[in-house]
Amino acid sequence: MASALSCGPCLYDDVAGVAKRWCTYCEEGLCEDCENVHRKSKISRNHKVISIEDYRKIENFSISQVCGHHGKNLEWFCTTHDKALCMVCVTSNHKSCSGVVPISVASTNATQSTALADLEETIEGTLLNVKQCIINRQSATKEIEKRELVVKTIIHETRAKINGHLDKLEEKLLLELRSASHTCKSKCAKFLQNLESTEDKLTKLREQTIHMKQFSSDIQVFLGTRQINNLVVSETESIKSAIGTTKDNELKIVFHNLIAKLLNEVKEFGQIKVSDCATSLHFRDIKIDQAQIGITVPTSRNMSKIKLQVMTSFDIFKYRKHTMNISSCVTLPDGHFLMANGKGKHLIQYNDKGKHVRAIPVSSRPYDITVIKPNRIAVSYGDAKFLEIININTFTVEKRIKLQDDCFGVSEEDGRLYVVGYSSIQVLDLSGRQLETLKMELNDVYYITTSKDRIFYTDTSKNKVHCCRLNGEELWQFESESIRLPVGITVDNKQNVYVVGHSSRNLTVIQHDGKDSTILLTVQDGLNKPNDVYFDIEKRTLLICNERGRVTLYKVN
Repeated sequence: MASALSCGPCLYDDVAGVAKRWCTYCEEGLCEDCENVHRKSKISRNHKVISIEDYRKIENFSISQVCGHHGKNLEWFCTTHDKALCMVCVTSNHKSCSGVVPISVASTNATQSTALADLEETIEGTLLNVKQCIINRQSATKEIEKRELVVKTIIHETRAKINGHLDKLEEKLLLELRSASHTCKSKCAKFLQNLESTEDKLTKLREQTIHMKQFSSDIQVFLGTRQINNLVVSETESIKSAIGTTKDNELKIVFHNLIAKLLNEVKEFGQIKVSDCATSLHFRDIKIDQAQIGITVPTSRNMSKIKLQVMTSFDIFKYRKHTMNISSCVTLPDGHFLMANGKGKHLIQYNDKGKHVRAIPVSSRPYDITVIKPNRIAVSYGDAKFLEIININTFTVEKRIKLQDDCFGVSEEDGRLYVVGYSSIQVLDLSGRQLETLKMELNDVYYITTSKDRIFYTDTSKNKVHCCRLNGEELWQFESESIRLPVGITVDNKQNVYVVGHSSRNLTVIQHDGKDSTILLTVQDGLNKPNDVYFDIEKRTLLICNERGRVTLYKVN
């Protein structure tokens, strides 16, 4: 249990007072009497005072307000060099700088500054990178294990054709295989350990940033933003450096060229070779913008300012007359488009120029598609009551997941699948293991999407759009006479929600808090019974498909 904090003013008078509150400006505790005096004083009445419980969350996070070179308080800020200064720094190295202002001015609204927002986004983005790297290394380890089994099988099949006196040579080779596999997996395990350590550090920095934003003073936030930023940059560079030296391993078996004469001549069963090949690891750089003087408070994007520019538009080739019902569309990581035809047993692939690539046979009539980066998709099959995870490089099924309920809309978030049934949303991991069931009031819900910590879905019978937390707790509902039979739904990087109305034949964007909306496209723009819409966050593009096969890609400005 943490020890009680003493009241600073009481200590000055040699009185033992217990602090009930903490002043982030004065950086000292206050008892009830001293807090009243503190609040009444003209000099301190605007100071930020927080509870001791909130102070405990930031007390171990050190934000230096003292110049590291001269030991003086940091009281000035140079906008030219984006640097906090003490008086000695100003007089010695920044005399000619025109942008030197008091740090109290520079740190105004620091808790709502673009620098702090960028820092939070940087931490989130870096954490996402680290998690993707962890998943990649876990997959690499599993691939080594798969290859180990393949090689072992080859060895055993070959060994079965040869006389029994080769037992010793076979055992020697298997030992070599296990040793090589162990060495490869040890490398992956070591890198995974480093990644998980980095993840822990970044998670703590994220928590510290959140607490700093909530409870620290503007000056502390202003300085802490930059200090945490340096730590994040350091971790980022460390990860990138490690990735640059990481290689994937592939286990192979090479048999002796004189195997036919092995009774008299061959002294080895074969050799285990480990070859290095390029990894599929990618670390996406997160832009870290340092906000200088002129800090602004970010506001919600005006819905009326969102503009859509047509990039390409095409009609899907009809394989059979009157058998087209495009129920889902996505943009793949390589820029190609993938559509689900609910009337046939195939997916349809087009390139980014609108040229047909191929039809991809699947197990049943597909309903919805979600992208699982870097190289997989999940496809749901409606009343067939199963979904599949498919590799998009080979379009082979990696995993079939059977469900008790119908499965319509599907969305992936942080390694979890959210699947819409008639009465609930099933939450699964990528192996198909059921994690939880979200019991919700789902009347006619068929489309779902997820974003960070939220679930969004459309109710076609009540013409409503719902937003809830990942645990099913509802945050808001949106209903408008202009949206009739809402179906496909997607979310941009600001969590603004795009919904297509099948009957109203329009596209509406709803503000992230559900309090405002704007119609972006109507039937005059070519929307004829639209079924689905997909927002590509990295490319900032919007893909819309009509029921009968019209597909249009827009640039979102």
